[in-house]
Amino acid sequence: MTRKSCAIYTTGIVCFTIILAIALVVAQVFQTMIHSRLKKEITLTEKSKVFDSWKNPPPPVYMEYYFFNVTNPEEFLAGGKAAVKQIGPYTYREYRPRENVTFLENGTKLYALNPKTFVFVPEKSAGDPTVDLIRTVNIPFVAVMNELNSYSFFLRTFVSMYMNSLGIELFMTRTVHEILWGFKDPLLTKLHSVKPDVDEYFGLMWKKNGTHEGEFVFHTGEENYLDYGKIDTWNGLRKMSWWSSNQSNMINGTDGAVFHPLINRNELLYIFAADLCRSIHLAYVEDVEVKGIQAYRFAPPSDVLMSPKDNPNNEGFCVPAGDCLGTGVLKVSVCREGAPIVVSFPHFYQADPKYINAVDGLNPNKEEHETYLDLQPTTGVPIRACKRAQLNIILKRIQGFPKTKHINETIFPIMFVNETATIDDDSASQMRTLLLIVTLVSNFPLLIVGLGVILLLVLVVLFCRNRQKKNEVKRIDFTEAFHSFTTAKDETAYTQVSDKPDESSETPASQPMRNGSYIAMSPVEAQKC
Repeated sequence: MTRKSCAIYTTGIVCFTIILAIALVVAQVFQTMIHSRLKKEITLTEKSKVFDSWKNPPPPVYMEYYFFNVTNPEEFLAGGKAAVKQIGPYTYREYRPRENVTFLENGTKLYALNPKTFVFVPEKSAGDPTVDLIRTVNIPFVAVMNELNSYSFFLRTFVSMYMNSLGIELFMTRTVHEILWGFKDPLLTKLHSVKPDVDEYFGLMWKKNGTHEGEFVFHTGEENYLDYGKIDTWNGLRKMSWWSSNQSNMINGTDGAVFHPLINRNELLYIFAADLCRSIHLAYVEDVEVKGIQAYRFAPPSDVLMSPKDNPNNEGFCVPAGDCLGTGVLKVSVCREGAPIVVSFPHFYQADPKYINAVDGLNPNKEEHETYLDLQPTTGVPIRACKRAQLNIILKRIQGFPKTKHINETIFPIMFVNETATIDDDSASQMRTLLLIVTLVSNFPLLIVGLGVILLLVLVVLFCRNRQKKNEVKRIDFTEAFHSFTTAKDETAYTQVSDKPDESSETPASQPMRNGSYIAMSPVEAQKC
């Protein structure tokens, strides 16, 4: 390789390195600009493109209710293990528009109500809720017993005898519709006549169809994109007062409908769940794909409902302080008017095995019973969500109520709900287009460099081929010249000339000459030489 070629190659490599470095810097600048734009665009403001979808969520939300039908009530009352059979789902379409949306504090916060309406979907259900019967725990009966537990033995005995006269048992048989949406309970009706503030109707979803979970004030995210959708106050409160520690009483995160953009895998996401009376956190699990959209899956880790013995941060959820349950369950009596209600994941998923083994018919598994959120990390938009929670009640012996004298203390499963939502096809198409634009713009300088590298390689190949052809032509010319030179040398070789001068002159002109001439030389010239 010549010195000139080395200089050319060195210059090319240096120029390419400089261009690549500049492109990387420009790409980082482009990405920063795109992220800055996203932070400004994804806010809860009227000019934002996400505001309308926040007010009226387009993806359909479905609530699937599953019930645990008790198959051996007599055996359980006699001291045996309860056996249940899962019945369902009974599916309802959930409509949840935001209402009374009002901007506060120069548009940095907004007030909203979120009423929920449920409409039965027969094609997604296992049966007719107005016909199908369920045998389950008589929750009003248990709530009254639990309330009287602090009263005198004589009063409890009197109330027990009165309930026996009304034919009220520890287990009841009602239709799915009655258990969900309410029925007039005979025990509560009697209490209502004595204490009017006691509602005479009971249902797990009583007065929850067409109503909201409270008054919310949200951060719009204009001041800080990390605050986008976060709850500022709930029912005028910035923290609750039910639990026994300040940390447990905190209202953290969003309501689960939106999350800030530019999510990374290492952060914890917080959700305030009003029906659970607390905030929970979710951690990254894995990358997933939903309708062609890449997403991060976040789910509650096992420490969310872990026993305070294993996770001291959960001590604040023991009320009164020190009165704690085991791993996987949370007693929420403090926000359920004193009823011994316990929440968990379905089938006691992630719970202490003692709760699972206490009841026959339970089979916890991750696929069917895990709560998770699939979030598009660039925009923070939920692509798919499954919120799963189980309602349980504590059954134990209470003196003065003979019906409970043989039962073993059990956290008894009543039902669980699977709330699901998946992005609709139109929104998914728009999301894919947006992400493609973001990707192209962010990586535009790198695309240009890549194209430049390809063109450079093409030029190098063409240059090498052209150089190769020139070398081949030179080799051909040299070979031909050498061949011509060799041939000419052979043809112009002299033979010995006769010493007789007169013979040459006497040779007839028509007789051809035999020897003594070069190519392009006459015989005379040859003689002169």
